[in-house]
Amino acid sequence: MSAARIQMTFIALVGFATTVGSFVYLLAKPPAYLRATRDGVPFFTPPVINPVNGKSLNVNTLVRDYKGVAGPGAAAGVD
Repeated sequence: MSAARIQMTFIALVGFATTVGSFVYLLAKPPAYLRATRDGVPFFTPPVINPVNGKSLNVNTLVRDYKGVAGPGAAAGVD
């Protein structure tokens, strides 16, 4: 085996080990941004029931309206 072939094999093994290690790390300890939205609502949160009319509401919409960010459910022109 030539020196170039040994070096290339070593580089390929290091790249493979780095890739596998990165995937294992992401599966074992996922970053916070992969668990919740930017408003802090966990992904896959079920909708909640509006007590007034009985329809379901998206939790992201509720959080966005509570925080005062203009969105589809925000009141327009109210000061």
